Amino acid sequence: MMHDQNFWSNRIKESAVLNPVDRIAEVLFGLIMVLSFTGAISASTHAREDVRELLWAALGCNVAWGLVDAIMYLMNVAIERGHGILVIKKIHASNNPDEAGEILKDEITPTLSGLMTTVELNELSSRIKKLPEPSNKHLLTWVDLWAGVQIFLLVFLCTFPVAIPFGIFDNLELAMRVSNGVALLLLFAGGFLLAGYAGFRRGITAVAYMLIGVLLVALTIALGG
Repeated sequence: MMHDQNFWSNRIKESAVLNPVDRIAEVLFGLIMVLSFTGAISASTHAREDVRELLWAALGCNVAWGLVDAIMYLMNVAIERGHGILVIKKIHASNNPDEAGEILKDEITPTLSGLMTTVELNELSSRIKKLPEPSNKHLLTWVDLWAGVQIFLLVFLCTFPVAIPFGIFDNLELAMRVSNGVALLLLFAGGFLLAGYAGFRRGITAVAYMLIGVLLVALTIALGG
């Protein structure tokens, strides 16, 4: 049946979309990386040539970090999905409803498993048995690869708003202040968006997110990052 053939492909496409937390977290990582370099500018140099070298280094570092982050994301997806396929195959192979229910119980969150009775778990595992068995061809799809590209672009592109002031203003102190202001604004915006997603108070969360980002940047610089 066409439904059977497309069931897992459709579920994978739905799960491969990056949620707001993932997207904003990637921007935070990228900002921390570039801010560790712009922080070093004010601490170590006032020469325009040295500034240019540091900004190129920041750009290269974020390219490398973006690639690493994207590849690690794809590896984690493949491992988690492989585990999920293994669990479903175990449920398919089980001839005992109670055993299949226990396998399922171990895989869902404690909150949900605590709310479900043995009969409900067995019924759900029975429904899973009726689904087509997934294959390893579902480990990674083009949708996952696109999600990896998005991660790379998020980490890479967040470099530019913080670096642009150094290319616009000749006054290094002014460029540094504008750059820091842009970074703080981006951190604030990230916290504001996350607050809406989580149902938290937007203003407090945005400020807290900004301060945590600043603290992480300070620690990165202090530790030689």
